[in-house]
Amino acid sequence: MSQLNVALEDEQKERRSAVSDPPDSFPDSLHCEPSVIATETSPSPSSNGVNLLSLPWEIVTQIASHLPAQCVIDVLPQVCQTLGKVGEDRLAWQLRAQKLCGPAASFPVGPKQDFDWSRACLEMEELIGYWTGQGTLTEKQEMVQDRHEVAAETVNGEAPVAEANMVQMQLDVDLNVQIQSQNASSSTSSPLEHMVLPSGHIADVNCVLLLEGAGAVCASGSRDRNVNLWDLNEGPRGALMHTLGGRGTISTHRGWVWCLASSGPLLASGSFDSTVKLWDLQAGGADRGVIQCKAAVLCLFCERDTVLAGSHDQRLSIYDTRAADPLVKSLRLHGDAVLCLAADDQFILSGSKDQSVALFDRRAGKLLQKVQLSSYLLSVSFSGSEVWAGDNRGLLHTFSMSSSCLTPVHQFKTHTSLVTGVHYTPGALYTCSSDRSIKVHLPSAPPKTLCTLHHQAGVNGLSVKGGTLAIASGDMNVEVWRPRC
Repeated sequence: MSQLNVALEDEQKERRSAVSDPPDSFPDSLHCEPSVIATETSPSPSSNGVNLLSLPWEIVTQIASHLPAQCVIDVLPQVCQTLGKVGEDRLAWQLRAQKLCGPAASFPVGPKQDFDWSRACLEMEELIGYWTGQGTLTEKQEMVQDRHEVAAETVNGEAPVAEANMVQMQLDVDLNVQIQSQNASSSTSSPLEHMVLPSGHIADVNCVLLLEGAGAVCASGSRDRNVNLWDLNEGPRGALMHTLGGRGTISTHRGWVWCLASSGPLLASGSFDSTVKLWDLQAGGADRGVIQCKAAVLCLFCERDTVLAGSHDQRLSIYDTRAADPLVKSLRLHGDAVLCLAADDQFILSGSKDQSVALFDRRAGKLLQKVQLSSYLLSVSFSGSEVWAGDNRGLLHTFSMSSSCLTPVHQFKTHTSLVTGVHYTPGALYTCSSDRSIKVHLPSAPPKTLCTLHHQAGVNGLSVKGGTLAIASGDMNVEVWRPRC
């Protein structure tokens, strides 16, 4: 055997020996230890105790602050009991809320005692995800309208008619391409679906209400004296289910329909004909009766079988819909028409054209407080101890309602005309106005406006449920924005 063959056999033996015998240590170029590799391939704590739960609690909460609120609330408690306690850390939620609202904002506006911080953060993050940047397309459409007006001025000015017509035609082509491009982009990238319900009214829509459940059914009341029920899940634009009315009637009411309220299967509609009509939603909107009032009904609130109605005769009336004689109590808390009200199981809050706000204790059956303002409220909404209300000068008013006392806190100029609708929850604030705008805010002081939607007509009211927003407009339409499926 040659020396070459012997050398090859020796080299093969060395290689087999190297494969069969594991090394005592890894090459220095890997810069890792066997224990570290074991940790990487197993979720269990390492032998030296280095794991997430061994970190200081401040670092754990800091890591969790980068997770969505939904994850902290729903997912971490399922990982382990200790991580579930992150969602119970009140300070961590406060820091998250401050980060969302900004360092210059105060949050919440009302009392911090018993405030639901986790719900507020969850709602704020959802609101930011849905609404940030939603006003861009509408503003561009307004620019389109301005360009049309410029073209019209050219046609009516000194330019030759043929040349002006060419300018108009070219603008139409350019603008149509721009709108189609923007609509296509919006339909694919926007987290919200926007739809205008098919024409169902022949006059201004005064009020709109998203009904119980997922907000798939919507009611609208109009100056055409009708209340319409809409199925928002029928087709790409929703569909009119039917117009409410009793046998032998040509319209729902004999006067303008001004307000709507619901609780469970009960729907109530208030009108200038001085009646509150009741409808059974479980029976497809069947007539449940009528409550005769003494003046035009301007605002409503429903809670189970109880209906609260504010009317033009300065009265706030409480009705039991189960009784043959439904009137339980008639309160005269104001010196002029009662324009708005909100309530829970303990308090009734009402605003009047006499520029006052009244706080009534339902359990004690007495007026607790009356606050005089320099303007009158048209819309009011409260949750817990925090109240937001809109007035006739475009101002948003905030009040603190604690220890059975109503205390004015702030005023913010958010619109240029009547604030016709307000919806408040701990982490969301929606407003609309006759200045032809709808605004979505974080409810801080001052409000952090995420989006302004510009409308072609005055907006008379809004309703919000489960992330869906519906508005009643002066151009006889109902418009809806809702999360895409």
